[in-house]
Amino acid sequence: MTRPPALWIQSTEVLPSTNPNTSTFDSKLRRAAQSHIIRTAFSSPSDTRANKQINELLLAEGIRRDANLDYTCGMYDDEMNIIATGSCFGNTLRCMAVSSAHQGEGLMNQIVTHLISVQFDRGNTHLFLYTKCNSAKFFGDLGFYEIARIDGQIVFMENRKTGFSAYLERLKKESEQSEVMKRFTSDNTQILSETSSETQKDLRIAALVMNANPFTLGHQYLVEKAAAESDILHLFIVSEDQSLVPFSVRKQLVLEGTAHLDNIIYHESGPYIISNATFPSYFQKDADAVMESHANLDLTIFVRIAQALGINCRYVGEEPNSQVTGIYNEIMAKKLPENEISCTIVPRKEANGAVISASTVRTALKNDNIELLKTLVPETTLRYFQSEKAAPVIAKIKAAENVVHH
Repeated sequence: MTRPPALWIQSTEVLPSTNPNTSTFDSKLRRAAQSHIIRTAFSSPSDTRANKQINELLLAEGIRRDANLDYTCGMYDDEMNIIATGSCFGNTLRCMAVSSAHQGEGLMNQIVTHLISVQFDRGNTHLFLYTKCNSAKFFGDLGFYEIARIDGQIVFMENRKTGFSAYLERLKKESEQSEVMKRFTSDNTQILSETSSETQKDLRIAALVMNANPFTLGHQYLVEKAAAESDILHLFIVSEDQSLVPFSVRKQLVLEGTAHLDNIIYHESGPYIISNATFPSYFQKDADAVMESHANLDLTIFVRIAQALGINCRYVGEEPNSQVTGIYNEIMAKKLPENEISCTIVPRKEANGAVISASTVRTALKNDNIELLKTLVPETTLRYFQSEKAAPVIAKIKAAENVVHH
């Protein structure tokens, strides 16, 4: 008698026991979990045989293993060959595949059910995944909903039916309640309407997306230029905490460094304005394909955000030293005008004969070069890094092997 596949675990944490009574389990997933007996066996992340098999399985299914994974599981056959696998990173499901010889046996249901159980035990109930276009219906049947799609490449999905729409409503509410918006119209919904109104056409409503890791004189220059040339500026601060400088600090420094400007509406980016930390590079064959898919997916989502907020212009900083940003800006300059959104690429501000970058600031902090730091950041950022509050952040930067990101 053939035994049911065993489940192998690779993780940086101890797997909590699954609670079958978890009320938030989707009913379809619960039924899938009950369709097979899953036996678990723990394995070290240094298990080279298992890792090799997972890499081979993913490649066979046209998926490149993502470098950003914090949990991986695999299912064995009787000969101890891995025939199905899936992984997590943060609140995303990634790198899921079933051997072509075992497709149709319900193994992917078990993998997804197991990963969702792990995520719920971690406290992550709002989940995201990226998948191939031809797999979107399968995940839809498991309770995931499409957010955006790049035909022939990838689909971005979440497990909340109204997740993205609720996010758009939050952005609208933030705008409606801002003093900035109230100065331009007594009927805020007129500007916020997805349909163009005469009022909206007469206003230049711009957007900036900024990580600010940390906030520099270059960032300040970009915000000041965008604000000066616009009636309203929506400033999105990347809220994902994957940077050396934590989000709470980055947000504080952006707010303090732009406090002298009175036409900015601030937003936390949330999970829908995509960063490299969450981008599904494993579906792409080469680096350029990764960057192009990232840009196209981000722009597809951004256009919907822009339509909700009446945004008709986006500002971005030129990036002469980064191939990633160079390709991203090139695609943005082409795609946004197709959706009646202009794209303004602003040349970088320079200091000491070179462009100002957050990487240079982090290098100065790592090397205790305060004199260089003074030429790169506004007074508000400098004051923070000279305070006792910054000690843990500086220690983290100094401990990092590489503080220069491209």
